[in-house]
Amino acid sequence: MSPGADLFIVCRQCGSEVSPYITECPYCGHRLRRRAPKLPRERPGRQGEKRRQRPALRGFRGAGALVGAGVDSRPYATIALVLVACGMWVATSGGFVSPAKLALEGPVRGEWWRLFSSQFLYTSGIYAFVALLAVAVFGWLLERRHGPLVVAALFLGAGVTGALAAEAAFAYPLISGGNAGALCLIAAWAAPDLRSARRSEWYEGDLLGAAAIAAALLAMPFARSEANWLAGVVGAAFGLVLGLGLSRIRSTSEI
Repeated sequence: MSPGADLFIVCRQCGSEVSPYITECPYCGHRLRRRAPKLPRERPGRQGEKRRQRPALRGFRGAGALVGAGVDSRPYATIALVLVACGMWVATSGGFVSPAKLALEGPVRGEWWRLFSSQFLYTSGIYAFVALLAVAVFGWLLERRHGPLVVAALFLGAGVTGALAAEAAFAYPLISGGNAGALCLIAAWAAPDLRSARRSEWYEGDLLGAAAIAAALLAMPFARSEANWLAGVVGAAFGLVLGLGLSRIRSTSEI
């Protein structure tokens, strides 16, 4: 109906109020007009059709934008972690850099940079494949959820924490590879789904696949001595605690 149109007209024969879009009076049959009036056409997007509005971004979503979180963004931190490990593999395999200068073997003795370099050093292809696969998959998933800074902080923080725990527990530890960081990323990604499973709520993550990769990393120290088991366990605990905290902050701020 166009703006300002009459809601009814009065039949001249019986005086009844009838619709303006009929040709005969339903009460007395008097002819009101020869043809029915044309109905006005409504333009799409202006009348009768509501425009779809994008949902407002709330709470943690806005905070995630500060660190680059987004489904459409590229996983820059994950790519960087994998590329650094691959570059170090090429450098050590080609004899350009000695692995002894990068690995953490024995007490730190002031060489704190080994706490970071040892996380990207691999001397075994199988160990490198499993660890980097976990970093690539779960780092990418976490980066979509929380952004690149969170992924980098989780990986490096878990590696340093696990190495320091091994330094405190063993007299002469040997630490090489990113099993602690990879287990941290797996645990941080699985933390919300584990909480949902405990509450008997629905979740969409593949916990069995994550558990299989985590089990392979936890069993790696039995095959490779440089993959310290305590560093891996500490890294998994580190990721689980921070993953639960991040998911709780996100769910609370989105309400």
